[in-house]
Amino acid sequence: MLNNFVRVRFAPSPTGPLHLGGVRTALYNYLFAKKHGGTFILRIEDTDQKRFIPNSESYIIETLKWCKIEPDEGVGYGGDYFPYYQSKRHNIYHYYIDKLLKNGDAYYAFDTDSDLNKKRKEYNDRGLTFSYNYQNRMSLKNSLNMTEKELYDQLKHSSYVVRFKVKPGEKFNIYDLIHGNIIVNTDYLDDKILLKSDGIATYHLANTIDDHLMKITHVLRGEEWLSSMSFHILLYKSFGWIPPNFAHLPLILRKDGKGKISKRNVDNKISDFPIFPIQWKVPNTKTIIPGYRELGYFPEAFVNMLAFLGWNPGTKNEIFSLQELINSFSLEKVTKSSAYFDIKKANWFNKKYLNKNKEKIFLALLKELNKRSLKYKKNFIWKIIDMIIDRINFIHEIWEHSFYFFISPSYYDINFFKKICNEKSLLQLERLKILLTNISPFTYKNLKYFFFKKQETNKNKYEVMQLLRFSLVGILKGIDVFIIIEILGKKESKQRIDNLISKIKEKIRTFFLKKEHKNIDLH
Repeated sequence: MLNNFVRVRFAPSPTGPLHLGGVRTALYNYLFAKKHGGTFILRIEDTDQKRFIPNSESYIIETLKWCKIEPDEGVGYGGDYFPYYQSKRHNIYHYYIDKLLKNGDAYYAFDTDSDLNKKRKEYNDRGLTFSYNYQNRMSLKNSLNMTEKELYDQLKHSSYVVRFKVKPGEKFNIYDLIHGNIIVNTDYLDDKILLKSDGIATYHLANTIDDHLMKITHVLRGEEWLSSMSFHILLYKSFGWIPPNFAHLPLILRKDGKGKISKRNVDNKISDFPIFPIQWKVPNTKTIIPGYRELGYFPEAFVNMLAFLGWNPGTKNEIFSLQELINSFSLEKVTKSSAYFDIKKANWFNKKYLNKNKEKIFLALLKELNKRSLKYKKNFIWKIIDMIIDRINFIHEIWEHSFYFFISPSYYDINFFKKICNEKSLLQLERLKILLTNISPFTYKNLKYFFFKKQETNKNKYEVMQLLRFSLVGILKGIDVFIIIEILGKKESKQRIDNLISKIKEKIRTFFLKKEHKNIDLH
């Protein structure tokens, strides 16, 4: 059952740019809130100041704006539950820490790193794993085995942390909206740190308190936090609060099987596809890592693609507007199993949105033509776009796939050009010119007829067709070559063949001059 009013939060840490998994978490929170007429909150969880990276916060906000999944409340948007920064809520956390200490649900621990490392080694030497829990807490350096005077002296002269006191021997059920019922045995839980030695609350404590005080009804977060849910619920019980509903979202894995997608993929230079939504400038360096926005993806396509990484509406249709995603979204259709990211699928989504953005393609092509002072009628430009659109994934690809309709090749693919620098190719090109001269009317149907019916005895038909395409385009790519010829017309097509003939002759002449010069040097 849903609460009367849904409140969800996206709570990233300002430790660098958001990656695909982080944006998907924000998206699912947004969709869930909007589906149920609720509120989507942005909270910055900045308790770990050592890992703070400048510009992370502005990056997070800019990303959400680009994706059109902006919060209703929180950092940058205001609201009644400020401050929305954990770093500005220390007094609140200390107030609740004192409550836990007074109730006996938490205790001071004075063990140094050296003390704990020594314990870990002792356990390791015995083939065991050390855990700070009910079994050994009384033999460690903490307030549970100290007199009031000893505790007072330690608090005055030693650094300490505050740990949660887990009560052993309890079994209880917890429920996750995606993973279902989970049985927890407190005997296997350790006494986690709530307050660090620098006086800063840990994620576990701050997160729990903030979610309660901000009246969060549903916590939608990554699967990596599933193992912490039992501890968070114990905290809720200790405070006498009703826990929110939890839903832990599946991991996003690399399709090649090299683990989950994370910022480390970029740091370790193992990512062969973009993982950031928008461009990230690495602090203190000149390194710029492009995101999906800079690479030409539509934000709508990016969001549509992300939505399907772990969720499926149960229909064959995969193209959903943001409003359609809101209408269709439900946690019941979020998968338990991990999702696999495929860059080809991301490109497929972007391609689908090209047809919804033809006007932008037109403007991009017009800009390229204006740069070259080329004037063409609108109808002609639209005709070319309609022919090319199925061959491109991004707007910026339109010129490289259509330039040959507007200008002669300014360069030729060097590898193929080397292959055809011979007398045989020159002869074939001359024959092509004669063939084109004799074709009338100069239509697609007639061109195809003459090349495939009248030239049946030509054993080098494929070779000749390659030469023809190469002379018109400069590379061995492009749409149906007969469509190209028809659009260019007889005069322009023959001129481009002449251009290639001249280039081949020039290359052959240069080759023989060099060879002749070399022979002269030998003598």
